[in-house]
Amino acid sequence: MPEGHTIHRLAKSLNILFGDRQLQASSPQGRFAQGAARLDGQVFISSYAHGKHLLAAFAPAADVALDSPAITWLHTHLGLYGAWNFDGDATFVVPEIFEVPDLEVGSRQGLPGIKELGGHSGGSALAGLTVSTRAALTQPEGVAATVGSGKPRPDLKLPQGKLAPGQWQPAPPKGAVRLRLVSKHGVADLSGPTTCELLDLEGVKAVEARLGPDPLAPGKTAEGKATFIANVRRRRRAIGELLMDQSVIAGVGNIYRAESLFRAGISPRRQGANISAQRLGKLWDDNAALLAHGVATGLITTVNSDDVPDPLPPDDPEAGRWYVYHRTGRPCLRCGTPIAGDMMQGRTLFWCPRCQGR
Repeated sequence: MPEGHTIHRLAKSLNILFGDRQLQASSPQGRFAQGAARLDGQVFISSYAHGKHLLAAFAPAADVALDSPAITWLHTHLGLYGAWNFDGDATFVVPEIFEVPDLEVGSRQGLPGIKELGGHSGGSALAGLTVSTRAALTQPEGVAATVGSGKPRPDLKLPQGKLAPGQWQPAPPKGAVRLRLVSKHGVADLSGPTTCELLDLEGVKAVEARLGPDPLAPGKTAEGKATFIANVRRRRRAIGELLMDQSVIAGVGNIYRAESLFRAGISPRRQGANISAQRLGKLWDDNAALLAHGVATGLITTVNSDDVPDPLPPDDPEAGRWYVYHRTGRPCLRCGTPIAGDMMQGRTLFWCPRCQGR
């Protein structure tokens, strides 16, 4: 399942590609025919993410305020099998790198890190980009990329021979497409989502009310941190469970759970009520920074540059990006203790028994 940074990145991309444009909407699969009919001919105003949920506003005209009753909200959640697939002409592009936060993580071995990514500029295509949980090229729970031919392109560079505006036409949908959005320059196909529904503003508020604070929510950092601390400290469940509970904190998935707890030195089995507010505040801040880095780069990279092995072990490539995730039995990058793995609520948990002893 994509983690929160992927959906925030998707929202930014949709705003660039479709913002203030009138779209054609259809449901090739037929399961969302009535909803698509309501969106057809509407203007895409903007979209945003709350955790792993995407909310997109449509209206009859571009100048409609977001709190207007004329707004129709599209609410989607990709779940385990959902995907957005994009294609378009040479103008259907987004920046390869969004604004990079001040967080130095990444490998000296050529894997993406702040110093490498910070120097990039210009546009690579979202055309052909698949935001999916299947066959992810850059991370197990993130973004996969293909071009129109279906050939994988991890670098997301604009494919050769991309059609100029006016020459491009959307190809027939592939597979069971729940919702197709088409502009003059590109198409976005949504397949296999857990949720695809239309809401009014009250419905949007109801979705947000059942979710915990999102560390990436603009202008709500202090409020979100305080709510997160309170959410955790009033529960006697393990912090490893609480970080995956979207009503406690929205957007954190299995990778960010494992990595942020390691970076904080907190045992995943420690009860939330027994963790100090100070430590929880630092845990929130670190998740916010790591998620922001993920939005900027499209990658989950958590290892501080000084901790990356040099040279990188050929049989342990994850050591260039992650401290503990998918590294069961490998030596801890800081103390050498074998990384432990176990199940917690149906998901694999990773931690260092020594570095996370409390």
